[in-house]
Amino acid sequence: MSKLQVRAFLYQLGCFAILFISARYLIERFTGLTDFWIPLTAFVVGTILSPKFKAVKTEDGEKLYMKWVFAKEVKEIG
Repeated sequence: MSKLQVRAFLYQLGCFAILFISARYLIERFTGLTDFWIPLTAFVVGTILSPKFKAVKTEDGEKLYMKWVFAKEVKEIG
């Protein structure tokens, strides 16, 4: 794995973790869900809402891109 691939993985993991923990807290606090439905629902929410990062080899070298459900276009990072 290259540096950018590791960086993309860590960004994706960090974003998912933040959204998962936030969703889990909000679901537990404000809904009537119990048992395994709380983490399952938080997992689905985190998976859908977290941005996707990918390292791609281009003619100019390797670049890091991000796609997010709230943004129409793919953005180049760094």
